[in-house]
Amino acid sequence: MHKAINQFRKYGRKVSKNNMRTAWVLKCDIKKFFASIDHVVLEEILEKHIEDEDILWLLREVIDTFHAGDNYQVGLPLGNLTSQLFINIYMNEFDQFVKHKLKVKYYIRYADDFVIMSENKQYLENQISKISEFLGNRLKLSLHPDKLFIKTLASGLDFLGWVHFPHHRVLRTTTKRRMFNKLRQKHTEESGASYLGLLKYGNTYNLRKRMGFGG
Repeated sequence: MHKAINQFRKYGRKVSKNNMRTAWVLKCDIKKFFASIDHVVLEEILEKHIEDEDILWLLREVIDTFHAGDNYQVGLPLGNLTSQLFINIYMNEFDQFVKHKLKVKYYIRYADDFVIMSENKQYLENQISKISEFLGNRLKLSLHPDKLFIKTLASGLDFLGWVHFPHHRVLRTTTKRRMFNKLRQKHTEESGASYLGLLKYGNTYNLRKRMGFGG
């Protein structure tokens, strides 16, 4: 995630020509992502890359042990290490489409969150239908209509827990609230160190002071 937010800053500078031009950002995520992963599609993708039938059998056993609702061919469990691996294999199909078919230059994806940057707002608007069509036809996924928007980087873009601006990033309000709630419930040396590690990636001087870490 840290690599993704640093890449976001790098792309923002490139697209805006070091803040000399307007940088537009298309922000999307997938509706009910883990619950929508199609087992048949996932297994077909795995078969393209793995020849060993014993390994494929084992992977199918893992995949088919979980399902979302009444559809026994859809869904992966949240939090499982195998799910994290499977979704990246699954979404690699989308990555390849965006990079090689749409030939998007400034694209970042983390799980089901992704952004595309451009100095041309119309260009970004034109990509939405192509992206939606590929996701639906190839991966049986759909964009979340309430989490799809295009806005300028200068106005602040919420991505991966941070609100990004051209010269700095600040922690999302809900992330701050959740962090302080957890620390009030159980503030250990380990949890404090973990949050301090997170906070060093943005403009969080006042937050660190409130947590007792000074500057």
